[in-house]
Amino acid sequence: MTKKLFDEAKEYIPGGVNSPVRAFKAVSGIPLFVNKALGPYLYDSENKKYIDYVGSWGPMILGHAHPDVIEAISGSIKNGLSFGAPTEIETQMAKKICELMPSIEKIRMVNSGTEAAMSAIRLARGYTKRNTIIKFEGCYHGHTDSLLVKSGSGALTFGVPTSPGVPEDLAKLTVTLTYNDTNQLEDTFEKIGDEIAAVIIEPIAGNMSLVPGNHEFLKTLRILCDKYKSILIFDEVMTGFRVALGGAQSIFNINPDLTILGKIIGGGMPVGAFGGKENIMDYIAPDGPVYQAGTLSGNPIAMNAGLTTLGLISSKDFYKSLKQKTKMLIEGITESAEKMDIPLSVNYVCGMFGLFFSEEKIIDSFGKVIGCDKEQHNKFFHGMLKEGIYLAPSSFEAGFISSSHSDDDIKLTICAAEKIFKKIK
Repeated sequence: MTKKLFDEAKEYIPGGVNSPVRAFKAVSGIPLFVNKALGPYLYDSENKKYIDYVGSWGPMILGHAHPDVIEAISGSIKNGLSFGAPTEIETQMAKKICELMPSIEKIRMVNSGTEAAMSAIRLARGYTKRNTIIKFEGCYHGHTDSLLVKSGSGALTFGVPTSPGVPEDLAKLTVTLTYNDTNQLEDTFEKIGDEIAAVIIEPIAGNMSLVPGNHEFLKTLRILCDKYKSILIFDEVMTGFRVALGGAQSIFNINPDLTILGKIIGGGMPVGAFGGKENIMDYIAPDGPVYQAGTLSGNPIAMNAGLTTLGLISSKDFYKSLKQKTKMLIEGITESAEKMDIPLSVNYVCGMFGLFFSEEKIIDSFGKVIGCDKEQHNKFFHGMLKEGIYLAPSSFEAGFISSSHSDDDIKLTICAAEKIFKKIK
């Protein structure tokens, strides 16, 4: 059944999918086709049930189809789907985010994380009247041209496009550095600091599995951006409201100039946002000269879903409970790996986690991530899938847990992991 669905999809959709990682190319095999989801569970086209640790890549922090979110969406739909005009719910949503993330004084809604990153970069360049952007190896900020760039042969050589269609001249304006390398960061600013419009970074990277930023590294980044009057952009599309109510920036106690959000603020609906200091945000049209627009931005369906979600996760002890669930899962899997003498390193922060098949005890850079045993990961992935556990179909993607995962779900997952470790040792 699944193969038939995939074969048909490939006839009409490039690769059979609308986002590449869904195709299972990183792990081989045929992707799941999902019919429905409820709480922590997915049900495929053959109605097989899976415990889901992907959560639509992060937004399902409450689990799938939470009744309060569904009710909010249902009520909103009755009034119309989109108006292309201001609504009160947009202001309520903006106010709520500004209250929860004090570094955001003003915010603008868009429709995806990619759109938010693209807009924030344009705003930073327009505001500073500079062109050079710094990003970090292993961090992903969507598929906008300026950010689909890898490093050259040295830290300060021209960036190299990572996709055909990205102009080389544009790639030259992006410098890619090593994540968590403070010395390289300081050296780069010393040499080209006056040219840097912005630095964009995932403070906790979720696109090389899960790699937290080093506090000293992030603090140095903040100091250097202040010194050279560059804009510091935190990409919290994944981590915003996922690792803490105030995002990763509240964990590190570092305020960026601009923040990019997505996923959870839409409650599962397509949404993105970028916001930050008032004087910078006021540089956007119609108040300022930097143009940005979007017909469906701030649509009432997504705003109602997101606002309801933010209200629910603001409850007392929500994150304490979420962190405990993740801790239970990771400690159980780690203990199972140790029993079977499987080299496994782990990272986790509240509701996000990463598993690395590696002898390395500390995984803190993209270089260490790509040095992990991909073959072992793929065997583990497919083994868990057969056991009814759905993990990210790539060794470069983080895992997510929701408040709907029960202790029994987690125990079943740990038992499945131990069973698979026995087979692949």
